[in-house]
Amino acid sequence: MSDAPQRPQWKTLDRDLNRISQLELATSYVSRPLVAPGIALVFIALAGVGAAVFLGSAPSNFVVIAAAAFGAYMALNIGANDVANNMGPAVGANALTMGGAIVIAALAESAGALLAGGDVVSTISKGIIDPAGVASSEVFIWAMMAALISSALWVNLATWIGAPVSTTHSVVGGVMGAGIAAAGFGAVNWPTMSKIAASWVISPVLGGLIAAGFLAFIKAKIIYQDDKIAAARRWVPVLVGIMAGAFASYLALKGLKRIIKIDLEIALLIGAAVGGLSYVVTAPLIKRQSEGMENRNKSLKVLFSIPLVISAALLSFAHGANDVANAVGPLAAIVHTTEFGDIASKVAIPTWVMVIGAFGISFGLFLFGPKLIRMVGSQITKLNPMRAYCVSLSAAITVIVASWLGLPVSSTHIAVGAVFGVGFFREWHMERRLKRSSATRPETKRIAPEERRRRKLVRRSHFMTIAAAWVITVPAAALLSGCVFLALTAITM
Repeated sequence: MSDAPQRPQWKTLDRDLNRISQLELATSYVSRPLVAPGIALVFIALAGVGAAVFLGSAPSNFVVIAAAAFGAYMALNIGANDVANNMGPAVGANALTMGGAIVIAALAESAGALLAGGDVVSTISKGIIDPAGVASSEVFIWAMMAALISSALWVNLATWIGAPVSTTHSVVGGVMGAGIAAAGFGAVNWPTMSKIAASWVISPVLGGLIAAGFLAFIKAKIIYQDDKIAAARRWVPVLVGIMAGAFASYLALKGLKRIIKIDLEIALLIGAAVGGLSYVVTAPLIKRQSEGMENRNKSLKVLFSIPLVISAALLSFAHGANDVANAVGPLAAIVHTTEFGDIASKVAIPTWVMVIGAFGISFGLFLFGPKLIRMVGSQITKLNPMRAYCVSLSAAITVIVASWLGLPVSSTHIAVGAVFGVGFFREWHMERRLKRSSATRPETKRIAPEERRRRKLVRRSHFMTIAAAWVITVPAAALLSGCVFLALTAITM
């Protein structure tokens, strides 16, 4: 009698405990998406605190402290968006795991920013606005602050919708919009802006054509040969030599500004020497690695995997050296103007500012990078090591060609354009092969044109989203920056 009433109570207790455990599981699941933003907020706060400790808490330094926090926010967004272009192809080709790609990219980006990042940066982002047209140093500070905030917000929005955009163009748009709001349309260097607008088309088209050309070469000289391994022994060292030479020239032009300024001709000579040396070293290694391999495409993927990983790491190093200024350029301008009271066209970047940019890019990659890495690596078109290698090689060569032509280009546009170039070449090549095979088949077994049209190897939805994001990046960042500048001046002045 005494035990009977207790059984329902124990059952009720077990049921309640089970509910509590399920609630804990649900809470853990719901809170998981908040971990990355929480860590990002802590980093932004630490950047502000670090600036306060370094500069002191005087009232005149509050603006710099706030700018340091926004600079950290911009660096996080660069890591989340821009770095995916370097590592996405290697991950999509299964040459690297997501974790391995993030670690390599974080180390290479930080090393590039800290070791070879430019110690002098144009505070007005490649001469977009004329400092003389700005009324006062205070107005200039708020213009740079607006450019920093607006460009970071735009890159954040683009990352959220899954569109890899140019952070360089975002900063350019932010500076332009703030400059127009502060000093009118006459303050903008419109010839420079027209060159940047031209690069919206030139960068991806040039990158795509070069990547497609290399893929066509690999197909003709290696993949479609009867003896694939013998062809690979002959041509893979050549391609590795081209890659090494291209990256040596790329780094000499873009990544070593802090150490020494190198002209294009000297950079090309350095590239030729490094490329020849790489060929001499690689040829026996490829021969040894290919011994005993089967005569199939799977073996070729193995031979291209290591060069692909190395090229992705070199791209990240060069990106960190070249693009860290996008995060810290306006911040460096604010620091200089606050400290010296004048508006300079060029300023030295303090070490603590460069550290914020370098670590912010790495944190952004760790916390938010996988989304865009998957987009670039596998969702636009299917990549294997050979195709991904063409993308990386195209990125380095296109930058060299653009530097030779004097064209301002975006590394984002080049890399993503190269991915599209590879995908569209695959579509064209498949269509040509299907037409040839259909011509020799009975009419009942031919593939209908409607079926061929459905076999698209590039996702059109991603193509349209990315193209639209590229076109509106500068005007959207400019409009946002102008609004932020007017809001800041209304509050503070």
